[in-house]
Amino acid sequence: MKNIILYEDFTKVDIRIGTIIEVQDFPKAHKPAYQIKIDFGALGIKKTSAQITTLYNKKELLGKQVTAVINFKPKQIANFLSECLILGIQKGKDVVLLKSNEIIKNGEQIN
Repeated sequence: MKNIILYEDFTKVDIRIGTIIEVQDFPKAHKPAYQIKIDFGALGIKKTSAQITTLYNKKELLGKQVTAVINFKPKQIANFLSECLILGIQKGKDVVLLKSNEIIKNGEQIN
């Protein structure tokens, strides 16, 4: 278990639902990854890099809703600026994406 945090710390994290609208290979990444664009509704479109190539192909990711942290400081990864972080569960060396059982409006906040 990680260190205990205050509820106020958790409220600083902006976790939202978005829909993947574009997936490209990311050949300059150190580990196999995709460059992904996610539609967060009124909050706009954000880009991210995700090392999820072993469990998900580009075609099945298109249109998939994901959960992501959208208020991290952007991070430069090779020649790409990542603006958010898709959330998932580590399963061995793979990552299983978190998802809702129902379709949710893009940009809705997780709380």
